[in-house]
Amino acid sequence: MKRISVMHLIDTLNAGGAERMAVNIVNLLPRDRYRMHLCTTRQEGPLADLVSDDVVRHSLNRRGRFGRFDWRAVRSLIREMKRNEIQILHAHGTSLFMASIAAAFEPHAAVVWHDHWGRNELESRPAWLYRIAAKRTRAIIAVNQNLVRWSRDQLRIGEGRVSFISNFVCDASSNGEPLELPGTPAERIVCVANFRPQKDLVTLINAMSLVVRQFPSAHLLLIGDLTDKTYVELIRKRVAEEKLSHNVSFLGQRNDVASILKACDIGVLSSASEGLPLSLIEYGWAKLATVATRVGECADLLDHGSAGIVVSPGSADELAKGLLLLLKSPERRALFGEAFYQHVKRNYNATNAIDQICRIYESVQKVSRR
Repeated sequence: MKRISVMHLIDTLNAGGAERMAVNIVNLLPRDRYRMHLCTTRQEGPLADLVSDDVVRHSLNRRGRFGRFDWRAVRSLIREMKRNEIQILHAHGTSLFMASIAAAFEPHAAVVWHDHWGRNELESRPAWLYRIAAKRTRAIIAVNQNLVRWSRDQLRIGEGRVSFISNFVCDASSNGEPLELPGTPAERIVCVANFRPQKDLVTLINAMSLVVRQFPSAHLLLIGDLTDKTYVELIRKRVAEEKLSHNVSFLGQRNDVASILKACDIGVLSSASEGLPLSLIEYGWAKLATVATRVGECADLLDHGSAGIVVSPGSADELAKGLLLLLKSPERRALFGEAFYQHVKRNYNATNAIDQICRIYESVQKVSRR
């Protein structure tokens, strides 16, 4: 059987949930059925090191932004699609717009859009613009039910073309090597989140100020991209103001996140808005007792309180209360950690997601052959 050529299209390979999912999917799709390509519209990034060697990589080096469009990059994409006989163009996030233009020149390529939008609690997207771009899609994959409803209601996409597929962890195994980390065992709290306002790290720092009054040696490890310098400085300033320099460490981007999680005791996510955060799934695989805000799919991930503690967004008091509850009880940490692991293993595993994606590919290919 001739393999189908699939190209995944994404802006960068910087650390982020959408980027990690794109890498996970291209690494795991069955090679007996698909020839895999991964194309970045702007540039690659740290996650490029995780892409399987048999995935063909392309980079368009797109320069246009803020109303300007880089037609040179579009022409490059069309040229690569023709050269590699791409049959399915799987666009992630805002790369939908470039994919929809390219599809107008390569109509035999079926466009699948993967919607990872995680800021719906904070801001709205121009539905009219997405509606135009989505006209050329054969299928839409949404990472949470709110996005499914948005595609159906705002983009007016038929029910059969929109699917919910949860995020998943591709390989959450640690390398087994002991890590030297700040803090002491039983009192390490970890937050995996890029430094940007959506993640509301200000509230987390405020909560830590309350936590250390009862647990002076509690230590928070912050893992994430530091490119938003303004926000990073804001968080550093809050840490200094609250005299938490000995209780908070900035680890930046790391390639050994799984190993770090194994060495920690509590996971936390203080976001003001989310889609389906991959970091929470990683906490579950690591059996971390977790406190997260009630945004996006976080409550579902924590089985609505049965597999972790769910708190209101923006509430430092609730966040601190949840963290203290876990710090005070090793038994509760163990119970929550195991329950979280079992819930994630059952509902957010790679096998189910890849099977669903393969079925979508088969469906759009059948339409293309008509």
